[in-house]
Amino acid sequence: MKYVLRTIFPAVLLMTLLGSSALAQQKIATVDMRKLFDGYWKTKQAEAALNDRKAELDKEDRGFLDNLQNDRDEYQKLLDAASDQAISADERDKRKQAATDKYTEIKNSQATIVQFERQAQATLADQTQRMRSDIVKEITEAVTVKAKSAGYAMVLDLAGQSINQTPIVLYTDGQNDLTAAVLAQLNAGAPIDLNPPVTNSVVPPLTISTNL
Repeated sequence: MKYVLRTIFPAVLLMTLLGSSALAQQKIATVDMRKLFDGYWKTKQAEAALNDRKAELDKEDRGFLDNLQNDRDEYQKLLDAASDQAISADERDKRKQAATDKYTEIKNSQATIVQFERQAQATLADQTQRMRSDIVKEITEAVTVKAKSAGYAMVLDLAGQSINQTPIVLYTDGQNDLTAAVLAQLNAGAPIDLNPPVTNSVVPPLTISTNL
């Protein structure tokens, strides 16, 4: 038994040392995915399109809300008219019925607005997610090409965080950072200079109306 241990242990130790040596010889690079995403011209173009779409939905939503307010005003007038003692009882009943019909119309309009706003939010969220996924895929492919051409075995994201929300990369001297090179490559085919630069946040959700 002692002979077996004496034989196996040196072999395991040698393999461990060889493995560590091989790992040390591998070239490791870094990139900042946040800077790449925010600085990519397609991100700016996509955010402009998202903002335009949001503006369209906001305008349509405002039209619904304006019509709802008009119906409320008309409903109040019908209620006031139904209480006019100067008119006949039959006429008051007709106006009460008109007010009841208008109230039903208002409730239906409220339900329509709620449904529209929910669908608008879902549309924007889906469009935003698809935009982010497509752009991240393009950036990842560009990083892969750059890393392979330079002989790097691994690329770490400086903007990445662990499950504990702490930086994954705790230290780097910056010598093997590919961010600037990859960003220049990504923006080489930009048709125009899209300004202002994109912030870290995505398009805000559609404004939800309150007190319907």
